[in-house]
Amino acid sequence: MIGRLKGVLAEKLPPQLLIDVSGVGYEVEAPMSTFYQLPAVGQPVELFTHFVVREDAQLLYGFSDRRERRLFRDLIKVNGVGPKLALTILSGIEASQFVRCVNEGDANALVKLPGVGKKTAERLLIEMKDRLKNWATDPDVFELTATESGEASVSVPEVDGREEAEQALIALGYKPAQASKSINAVYQAGMSTEELIRAALKGMI
Repeated sequence: MIGRLKGVLAEKLPPQLLIDVSGVGYEVEAPMSTFYQLPAVGQPVELFTHFVVREDAQLLYGFSDRRERRLFRDLIKVNGVGPKLALTILSGIEASQFVRCVNEGDANALVKLPGVGKKTAERLLIEMKDRLKNWATDPDVFELTATESGEASVSVPEVDGREEAEQALIALGYKPAQASKSINAVYQAGMSTEELIRAALKGMI
């Protein structure tokens, strides 16, 4: 089991990134909540990881803190929720907001996420309720990310990151037309790919 990676960020193309650890490049998939906090390419990075071995592939998922990894692991235990859908959920809704939806039984907010239909939303509410009952007292909960603590995330402005942003949303499960429309609705010159994705996802919820 690979539980953590510490190395240099070699590439990032949401939702995939490449981390160079002593000359070995690890391909990792991560939710957008993690991408918002990544340093620039070429800078040191550390991620908590979850390793999945399948018949046809070995997949590594990365998270900025233990809390998100824990939520990811709880999500993939839900019937009908695989790693890809779990990443989509974590990309489209903040962890604290997801917990609120579960506690309040708010299925309407969940069905707005791609791949989450009414039945899946209901399963999430039922099966996650017990798993999240100790969320408020779990030490990992207090490892707030920069995004949720109100601190500004650091990103390098790009000339036009619309194409990369659209491809990232499509990879997360959104339809091409929906991705394009959402990106164009929030686009402003100088926005980085991560900023575009974050603004577009907020507009969909």
